[in-house]
Amino acid sequence: LTGRNKYSKTFIFTDINYIVASEEDKEEMFLDYMQMLNSFESETFIKFTILNSKIDNIEIENNIKIEHENDRLDRFRKEYNKIIEDSAKSSNGIKQEKYITVTVTKKSLEEARTTIRRIAVELNKHFKKLNSTCTELDANERLKLLHNFYRQGEESSFNFDMIDNMRKGHSFKDYICPDSMEFKKNSFKIGEKFGRVLFLKEYASFIKDSMISELTDISKNLVLSIDILPVPTDEAIKEAENRLLGIETNIANHVRKQAENNNFLASIPYDLEQQQAEAKEFLNDLMTRDQRMFLAIITIVVTADTEKELENITEAARKNRCQLGILSFQQLDGLNTALPIANNKIDILRTLTTESLAVFLPFKVQEVQHTNGIYYGQNAISKNMILLDRKKLLNGNSFILGVSGSGKSFTAKQEISSIMLKEKDADIIIIDPENEFAGLVSKFGGEVIEISSTSKNHINAMDMNKYYGDNSNPIVLKSEFVLSLCEQLMGKALEPQQRSIIDRCTANVYRVFQQGNYQGIPPT
Repeated sequence: LTGRNKYSKTFIFTDINYIVASEEDKEEMFLDYMQMLNSFESETFIKFTILNSKIDNIEIENNIKIEHENDRLDRFRKEYNKIIEDSAKSSNGIKQEKYITVTVTKKSLEEARTTIRRIAVELNKHFKKLNSTCTELDANERLKLLHNFYRQGEESSFNFDMIDNMRKGHSFKDYICPDSMEFKKNSFKIGEKFGRVLFLKEYASFIKDSMISELTDISKNLVLSIDILPVPTDEAIKEAENRLLGIETNIANHVRKQAENNNFLASIPYDLEQQQAEAKEFLNDLMTRDQRMFLAIITIVVTADTEKELENITEAARKNRCQLGILSFQQLDGLNTALPIANNKIDILRTLTTESLAVFLPFKVQEVQHTNGIYYGQNAISKNMILLDRKKLLNGNSFILGVSGSGKSFTAKQEISSIMLKEKDADIIIIDPENEFAGLVSKFGGEVIEISSTSKNHINAMDMNKYYGDNSNPIVLKSEFVLSLCEQLMGKALEPQQRSIIDRCTANVYRVFQQGNYQGIPPT
């Protein structure tokens, strides 16, 4: 509940690899995102929020480092943790999360729940089409968002119990609010942190689809929100027609005045011609190009430890094609607008079509940071650490490809070492024709089995046990294997008569072997 008859729901969605995609894939993603925008109902208020927050050192300690097991491998775990610490220091150190908040105005809670439930289904469908996932946040998770912003540096201490606080008669605001807040003309102070709210003041004639990515590409705490209010199509067309009619009236008045002055060769001023062309194009977009009209505003909140650092961050954020302005005497309203609490306190909305609004894509690059995942390096775009648990993927298989000397073997050894140190019950089998991994296996206490024409160990290709075939008929599979083996040894395809003899003999031998419980041929 966000106000009288206003109800909201916040969803967190995962990022997609937009920046590194090909031009064709980018165009397809752009069109899919436009379809999502067009699907929003006119009575729905939408807020996209991109939240940059510093990765907590305690979080790194708990989720990335490997705990010691008091065994002979602890010296390797200590070295591994040191590598992780150094990598964390050299990385971006910023965790970027993306949210969408939906607000509806309904007479009752049940009506609001029904509407939001329907919107959630639509959102899931569109995000799935974009290869993203969308997950609802409960009340505690939404409060944690605000707690982490108001109490930066205390993120890991959030442990709010709604029922317990209600029993004690405490307000949730007391738990998440900072100790002090002070608002000035062009900035504010929350506790010991300084902050400033900026807004998109003017739009350039040409805007790249990477603008939002560039605005959020700051290694500091930041909140960027895109507030969107869809306008009903009939009202949008009526507004566009009135705007065009007003421009044409100005043109007619200009022509009449020139005629009264006997200046019949005077041309229409360029600015009026430009306004007329833009108004016609806008109306054509609404009527024939499946475009909708939206009211939108972009706000940014930046925070820093000192006022000087705040000025530097402000200058870095304003170095863009679009001009960012500071909300003078409106810092409190700007803060309430930027945070994901379904509010819009700033009356600086801009009129945009679906196509123009879709340029502000909230997507950048997909982050891979699984809890208790293995460190695989740094993301080339975001510079954040890649922490992957392949067991959590839909397909956990992987290939290591590269030219000679690029580090394929080293990468494999690094992953093997990480698995050995993190998972005591892991089974690792290495087929090593070049004998590159023997030293690593010996260090970790593994067993090296040499198989060659001169070694003591050999593989019996004709052996078969009760697990052979993975629930298929083991005799049929073994017969096919013996046939292929004979063809390889002879160097040519077998004739039908030869295949029949081998097939029947193999089946008879292994059938008797199977009847002997795979221990040998029973005596007759």
